[in-house]
Amino acid sequence: METIRTIAWMKEQSRAARLEHRIIGLVPTMGALHAGHMALVERCRKECAPVYASIFLNPTQFAPNEDLAKYPRTLEADTEKLAAAHVDGLFLPEAAEIYPRGFSTYVNVEGLSDRLEGKIRPGHFRGVATVVLKLLEIVQPHYAYFGRKDAQQVRVIQQMVRDLNLDTEIVVCPIVREADGLAMSSRNAYLDAKERKAAVVLYRALQAAAAEALRGEHGTMRIIEAVRGVLSTEPMAQVDYAEIVDAETFEPVTRIGRTSYALLAVRIGKTRLIDNLLIWAEDGALRPDL
Repeated sequence: METIRTIAWMKEQSRAARLEHRIIGLVPTMGALHAGHMALVERCRKECAPVYASIFLNPTQFAPNEDLAKYPRTLEADTEKLAAAHVDGLFLPEAAEIYPRGFSTYVNVEGLSDRLEGKIRPGHFRGVATVVLKLLEIVQPHYAYFGRKDAQQVRVIQQMVRDLNLDTEIVVCPIVREADGLAMSSRNAYLDAKERKAAVVLYRALQAAAAEALRGEHGTMRIIEAVRGVLSTEPMAQVDYAEIVDAETFEPVTRIGRTSYALLAVRIGKTRLIDNLLIWAEDGALRPDL
């Protein structure tokens, strides 16, 4: 696996692959890789060659009071995992390479970026959209792979790709979970043993939402009540939001008439976790997908 540190060399590699009519795949990450990331790599490897992964801890998507300084950094282990997964190249730029002196251009996806995560974390999605656009322009992948756990982030990226007529197809992959249901996240490393046990309440709350949907409950108030009822059983859980939204607009809905997300953002101790349940609406029936 080649480690590529400059934009110029990454572009040269991509140009050469495209001239050979090869299908380029990209898995963008911030490092601290876990089985969820590696599932994206595996999917990419089945569908693309060459396969590139990027590791870039993007400073523009963190607010001053957020966890950039303590975000897990495990570069040696990450590199070993990617090499073992037969990734062809690791794009590993420094911050000054992506945001050189005088950088002043940002991408803002109106509407989608202003609610839920965007409301709680102002500027977050501007940073995400900007760095993803840069990565897509630098690597020029035919396909880029993202996990559904960050559902709103993925939707923002999809909208940006559509609005700016980019040639990359965004591939959204299922959430990968621990054996007890906790969604895999780099931030899980912050949890101590007691908090880790408490964090499973997010999954149990989404299971309650799925049970309501399977019973044919279309009214979101009833489903949210079931979700909050489960969350209230865990004293360590502090709820930022528990919402059901349209899967395209991320606007709240009062009744599930088409595909929707049940979204959770919950603080366990000092660690903020997000998770979601996709609820398909088809022929009048609801089909939850955890």
